[in-house]
Amino acid sequence: MNTGSWKHRKAFQKRLSAWYDRSHRPLPWRKTNDPYRIWVSEIMLQQTQVNTAVDYYERFFERFPTVELLASAEPDQVMKSWEGLGYYSRARNLHKAARLVVQEGTGIPDTAQELMRLPGIGRYTAGAIASIAFGRRTAVLDGNVIRVLTRLFHVTDNVSSNSVRERLWNMADGLLPETRVDRFNQALMELGALVCRPRPECSECPVSDFCEARKLGIQTELPVKPPRRAVPHVEVTAGIIWRDKRHCLITLRPPHGLLGGLWEFPGGKREGDEPLDKCLIREIREELAVEVEPVKRFCIVNHAYSHFRITLHVFHCHFEGGTIQCRGVDDFRWVTVKDLDRYAFPAADRKIIDRLRNEGGYP
Repeated sequence: MNTGSWKHRKAFQKRLSAWYDRSHRPLPWRKTNDPYRIWVSEIMLQQTQVNTAVDYYERFFERFPTVELLASAEPDQVMKSWEGLGYYSRARNLHKAARLVVQEGTGIPDTAQELMRLPGIGRYTAGAIASIAFGRRTAVLDGNVIRVLTRLFHVTDNVSSNSVRERLWNMADGLLPETRVDRFNQALMELGALVCRPRPECSECPVSDFCEARKLGIQTELPVKPPRRAVPHVEVTAGIIWRDKRHCLITLRPPHGLLGGLWEFPGGKREGDEPLDKCLIREIREELAVEVEPVKRFCIVNHAYSHFRITLHVFHCHFEGGTIQCRGVDDFRWVTVKDLDRYAFPAADRKIIDRLRNEGGYP
């Protein structure tokens, strides 16, 4: 469908924008025109709930109020500010991109095409920054907008298809007004967030008169997505390895892949029916080239990631000797329980730390 020639286009734009003016949430990134702040907000909002992002947004700018300060920060400092927000590749890429912007010295790019050169910025994020921060006439297409468009125009094809996704991009582009694109794009996203949700509130929708899915009574059936896959479950071990009664060992994950750049209690994945203590001994030997002795089960932590879930079996261990070699890790530290707050850890390891602190540390 060519939405640029859609007969209701002007009326839709007017009604949606008026609704946004009176109903939008007063989010902090909507109170600024600073491209840096809008950029960071869009990165934080990738796969993160708005309410969660708000708290991190405020704290992040207390620490890094300018792109220059972010660029000059150490990776550990950036990861610590991101701790608990998840999807840590976002923080790593944001840091890399800030350094690139400062190095080039030309400021944050103001077009979607140029923004997409920066690490961590894809088509949607580039469109959002370009339109909201710079007023560029550029479309956006996130999950909320996909939901709105598939219902509005009765798109019954699977939205995971590249060709269907491109069609939706064209629809979003055709709906753009000539002016105030920043307001319109935010209105479209806000409609999906507040009204056109998975279970839509059609009686509250300012543009329900135009919705083809509502006329057909199939709004809850759209968008069409592929069936969900079974979520794999992995058993993992971790060791709180004590060198003495005060110092335990933490290791730094490589700066790529899942949880890259975060610190953790060392360990690894169980192989088959391998005894858990033997698994931990093997993983420590493979990653660090040292010997440990698991002496006491400490706790079990269950945690879910986006595509799998883990059961983490945690042991207190004695360090038996050897010279630590960073075979599967990037760095290591011997730290006290009190020191642990200085480092950025995954959520599962934070649960271990909380319990370790409550139970007094060394067993």
